[in-house]
Amino acid sequence: MVAMGAPPTQANDRPPPPRLSKSFVDRVTTMVGAQGAITDPVAMAPYLADMRGLYQSRSPLVVRPATTDQVAEIIRLCAAEGVPIVPQGGNTGLCGGAVASGELVLNLGRMNNVRAVDPLDHSITVDAGCILANIQRAAEEVDRLFPLSLGAEGSCQIGGNLSTNAGGTAVLHYGTMRELTLGLEVVLPDGEVWDGLRGLRKDSTGYDLKQLFIGAEGTLGVITAAVLKLFPRPAARHTAFVAFDNLDAAIELLARARAASADAVTAFEVMSRRALAFATTHVEGASDPLDQAHEWYALVEFSTGPGQDEMGAALEALLAQALEAGLIVDATIAQSEDQRSRLWFLREALPEGQAPEGASIKNDTSVPVSKLPHFIREADAAMQALCPGIRPVAFGHAGDGNIHYNLTQPEGMDRQGFLDRWWELAGRVDEIAHRMNGSFSAEHGVGLLKRREMARLKSPLELDLMRRIKDALDPGNIMNPGKLL
Repeated sequence: MVAMGAPPTQANDRPPPPRLSKSFVDRVTTMVGAQGAITDPVAMAPYLADMRGLYQSRSPLVVRPATTDQVAEIIRLCAAEGVPIVPQGGNTGLCGGAVASGELVLNLGRMNNVRAVDPLDHSITVDAGCILANIQRAAEEVDRLFPLSLGAEGSCQIGGNLSTNAGGTAVLHYGTMRELTLGLEVVLPDGEVWDGLRGLRKDSTGYDLKQLFIGAEGTLGVITAAVLKLFPRPAARHTAFVAFDNLDAAIELLARARAASADAVTAFEVMSRRALAFATTHVEGASDPLDQAHEWYALVEFSTGPGQDEMGAALEALLAQALEAGLIVDATIAQSEDQRSRLWFLREALPEGQAPEGASIKNDTSVPVSKLPHFIREADAAMQALCPGIRPVAFGHAGDGNIHYNLTQPEGMDRQGFLDRWWELAGRVDEIAHRMNGSFSAEHGVGLLKRREMARLKSPLELDLMRRIKDALDPGNIMNPGKLL
């Protein structure tokens, strides 16, 4: 595994994976059929690509089982032979969690069935290989909502969303995957299948085992299916684009918005002026909704049920009062679905807008919501002191304290020279967040990319407890070795 223009990462503290014998490959092929076992380098290439291009993955075999029984059979064989496994979903991860360094790649894309939809129970049971957008559509067909929404929702799979505890734009109201999951089916490292596909809302019978596997990045077992929560579909969405002189005012408006709407705020996405300017400059179709430039912006959305038409008036009243009080400096409210879509397109264009400006060091940071303004001020000052001319690009889910604090190279600086300072700069950002009881990875996971910070910033006791769990469930260390810990 070779880093390509990436931050340096720790080498795996384990011997190289064993070479796979022809008899092993033949046995796996018998299990899954010729269409489920890939050894041709050209056919394997899509499964070995890294989303960010940070790593070059390699594997002697990509296996694509079609059933939970096939997954269990493969893992039993791997456990017996000591063959390590990298579980893989849509391969859209941003931290190298699905990168292989010689291990067998277990891709779940063929396991893509919606097993059951229960609109009365407000739940849906799906295979781990289901694409997120297809789950959203299946919920819509029974007039329900599955609220997880991500930029990669057309290709990411729910198993990967579960394994990284994905968040997205609606966490403020609906929660992360931990809150959206009722039950799991998991194949353990010895090939046993734990059937935890229970759609219970209340169960006080000991440890909540499903939470061990959510966010574990495939290091404790392979999630093969899940029971997920559904919600009533909003009858209307009221969306505004608001400008502020400072981020403190945005956080104050968030608190007022939650109170004014009886906590019906389903999105509160902030963006700095630089983030907006990059998007409107480089992304076709992205335009500034306001006449003048301002320091900070927020995309605010209220979602309402039938008969709650007053929520639009509540948003208008909130913004009028905030403008009169000097809390905001300008705002526009979407008057149609087309206008709403254009505002969301602008938000979604923010990551794309950074690329033409040069190398970018990515941070996926969270702090308590009230500390976001202080975090941004302190991080900005620290970055300018370390790298004069650096261009921080801040945007993200302020409603839940998650800010993507990305760092664009100074104009004229050598690209590789900037990337070579990744951990000097990103590490300082992580330290500032850590001191504010924050996290260095809010929704992207740890994978390979952030193992360094995991070892550096987690307490020794936390790391020890995680290793004890890993050793108890996977004593042979065959499940995604070298990731997370």
